[in-house]
Amino acid sequence: TWRPATLAPAVLAAATALARARAPRRQGACRAEAKKSLGTRTTPDPTDLLLRVAKGEVGDHTPVWLMRQAGRYMREFRAYSERYPFRQRSETPSMAKELSLQCWRQYGMDGVIVFSDILTPLPAMGIEFDVIRGRGPIVLGDLARTLKDRLQEGPDSIRAVESSKDFHESHDFLHKTLKTLRSETEGKCSLLGFVGAPWTLAAYAVEAGSTKEAAIFKKWMYGKPEVVDELLHRMTVTISNYAIYQVESGAQCIQIFESWAHCLTPELWKRFAAPCAI
Repeated sequence: TWRPATLAPAVLAAATALARARAPRRQGACRAEAKKSLGTRTTPDPTDLLLRVAKGEVGDHTPVWLMRQAGRYMREFRAYSERYPFRQRSETPSMAKELSLQCWRQYGMDGVIVFSDILTPLPAMGIEFDVIRGRGPIVLGDLARTLKDRLQEGPDSIRAVESSKDFHESHDFLHKTLKTLRSETEGKCSLLGFVGAPWTLAAYAVEAGSTKEAAIFKKWMYGKPEVVDELLHRMTVTISNYAIYQVESGAQCIQIFESWAHCLTPELWKRFAAPCAI
């Protein structure tokens, strides 16, 4: 038997511009190549096991789903990643749907998780990012230096997204992807959305990308905790509404990633991160 540990039910909640467009026929070629070589295996009964366990029920096996990183070994996945930049793949509904479904079609896991990134909501707050092949995510804006100023009123202010409805204009691509995925998976397996926890997203933003120790953000935490508190408040409001938006679009459960929590002492975790994520 297995009991839930880290999977949260869907209650907690962007990029606007797609990367340069490629010819539709190339997308069609990717889809054709994928369908040609992928196997088919259905999800074992009960097909809603993941949701049952997320609600606290005991399951007869551990629910399994695979994130996008698991697709890298698949030729069908690489047919997209070698041709299209990440944001184009994740923000084009037809491609995001296909990349979300590939592993499930092959192995019949208990859930499908949408192909996206935890940084995707940041542009809706006025924080731009990109994902560079071979390097990973980069966050623009030099927040390590300008964080306090960016929290002041003005055209460049970091803003909280106050309602899930506010994501409809900037994130219609995600709505379309989840809606289509829900129709594909309904009665067959569970559909997951996901978000980054507020502290982790704040660390990404201030560190301008991946970090081993979050040293720059910690300097702000020790030196200007009131500034960090304001940033985390805006992150928490935004991410909560972003998760709600995913549920409204079709996600049945939300996975929350606190990817950089290992950078924190227990005391710092309780002071800054835990109140935003729990």
